[in-house]
Amino acid sequence: MRLLSRFILPCVVLLAAVSSPVVASAQPLAGPAAGYVYLNDNTAGSNTISGFSRGAGGALTPLPGSPFQAGGAGLGAGLASQGAIQTVDGRYVLAVDAGSNEISVLRIGWNGALTAVPGSPFSSNGIEPDSIAANHGLVYVANTGAGGSNYTGFFMAPGGRLIPLSGSTVALPTGANPGDVLLNGDNTKLAGMRVGTSQIDSFWLDRLGRPHAAPGSPYAAQGLGPFGSQFRPTNPNQLFVDNAHNGAGLGSVSAFDDLPNGTLSSIGSSPFADLQTAPCWQVISPDGRYLYALNTGSGYISAYAIAPSGTLSLMSNTPVSTTAGVTGTDVAISPDGHTLYLNMGKVDGVGEFSVNGGTVTQLSGSPVPAEGSGTTAGIAAS
Repeated sequence: MRLLSRFILPCVVLLAAVSSPVVASAQPLAGPAAGYVYLNDNTAGSNTISGFSRGAGGALTPLPGSPFQAGGAGLGAGLASQGAIQTVDGRYVLAVDAGSNEISVLRIGWNGALTAVPGSPFSSNGIEPDSIAANHGLVYVANTGAGGSNYTGFFMAPGGRLIPLSGSTVALPTGANPGDVLLNGDNTKLAGMRVGTSQIDSFWLDRLGRPHAAPGSPYAAQGLGPFGSQFRPTNPNQLFVDNAHNGAGLGSVSAFDDLPNGTLSSIGSSPFADLQTAPCWQVISPDGRYLYALNTGSGYISAYAIAPSGTLSLMSNTPVSTTAGVTGTDVAISPDGHTLYLNMGKVDGVGEFSVNGGTVTQLSGSPVPAEGSGTTAGIAAS
């Protein structure tokens, strides 16, 4: 089992505390699917993936046959991580099986249904995987379990098979509790968040995708509990990190320039306050203009505008629900940038929100009931 430091407890406690029921029902699609949304159900024993069709207006409808068998075993308890499930090129879903130390790779069918690729699930080459990064055939996984905590890489071969990348494994100390691993857009940088020790790992990648630590890495974070993070989609040299564990009303987001050798330098007056509690998860719009931080502690979505320099300006704070105690535990955005989706694991639902810059509005019919067991971990949209 994972060794939890006192720094990672707040987000875990928040995951366990949400218990309000979902009362809304899914809205019918107004036409063919524009894409799909998937949840890692993280179910103990036999893990499953819940799938939804995404309508043109953003509304979700459960897919026939959902939930789909992942192949490995979930943990059966909330994962304190971002990126527990990812979609790749609209063709594959990658999901952690934290209970069996594996990664499932499933092909997305023409109707959104999922089928395992040959050889799946694959060993995560560590213990208790909780986060995946995937881009242009390169895959990295964060393993957080005691005695096998690391970042480790794979090639994704044609057909979806994962092949371990020699020389890619970076061992992590006990108590690091990595909560997110991520690649930048051109596969030249790798970053990882040590939630337990409030540090940020930064690497530059050679032409084979192997990591080399930046001078001074790991860096002290600009707040407690660096958690959800993302490279800017339109600038692979800008990195944004949520500081989740500063305390009530003290959440913030840090902005960094990531130099060619992986050195991180603070942008402007970073970190930028969001006036909320526990911004554990974040997503950036595909056009790179807006960042949305999900504050699990206070139950609000913070919207920031991102200047070309990477400076953040807080635009709004929008409640996740009018029902007390309902919050979210991960966030995804549709490829067109018009809809946010929240994993509401403890209420077995998916929140749907239209976004227009700094304006965030809950859709009618949200949240949509899911088939999970209250332990879902991660959400991905294609």
